[in-house]
Amino acid sequence: MTDGERVPWVVGVSGASGTPYAAAVLRGLLAAGESVDLVVSRASRLTLLDETGIAFRDAHAADDLRAWLARGADGKPDTFDVDVSGVRHWPAGDLAAGPSSGSYPVRGMLIVPASTACVAGVALGLSKDLLQRAASVTLKERRRLVVAVRETPLSGQTLRQLVALDEAGAVVLPASPAFYAGATHIQDLVDFVAGRVLDAAGVPHGLYRRWEGGLGGGRA
Repeated sequence: MTDGERVPWVVGVSGASGTPYAAAVLRGLLAAGESVDLVVSRASRLTLLDETGIAFRDAHAADDLRAWLARGADGKPDTFDVDVSGVRHWPAGDLAAGPSSGSYPVRGMLIVPASTACVAGVALGLSKDLLQRAASVTLKERRRLVVAVRETPLSGQTLRQLVALDEAGAVVLPASPAFYAGATHIQDLVDFVAGRVLDAAGVPHGLYRRWEGGLGGGRA
């Protein structure tokens, strides 16, 4: 695919706990042959450092991303071998970046994980950083926006904001793992949520075993 034909998915990573979910979604998109425009918020970099020990730096984004995506959900490095050449990174403070404009062609946007602060900012149209601005653009252009909210419990204020996002056309997808797929490892639970995000985006994947109507299939 040439640069002129490139139509990426925008992936926004906000400051909620759950950076393994974002890594699994990114790996799934790349495995499906999709291009990605990545926005990692300032708050999420603190979470990423805390959860993985990886410092995500704008000047070393490709190397840091490669190390992040190689790490399993259990924290083991070099679990995955990922080609990150299909990812273009945009600094969160760059409000002149491609995804800040509706004329910039993208397939849609996935926010994984989405913090309650991010949910509020998008619902209110604050556009305080590139992640929120890109989400606002996605909604106004009637493109697919998937918001994988990761928080518990949820306050009434956040619930109302999630309803507002649903009414605006977003898919509200709580990061809620299921167990019918026969999970035996933390990576299986993470991949289930990532797979549901990709399902909502219409991106094919093989991240989890789908329900086929047979009870006990997850124990087979």
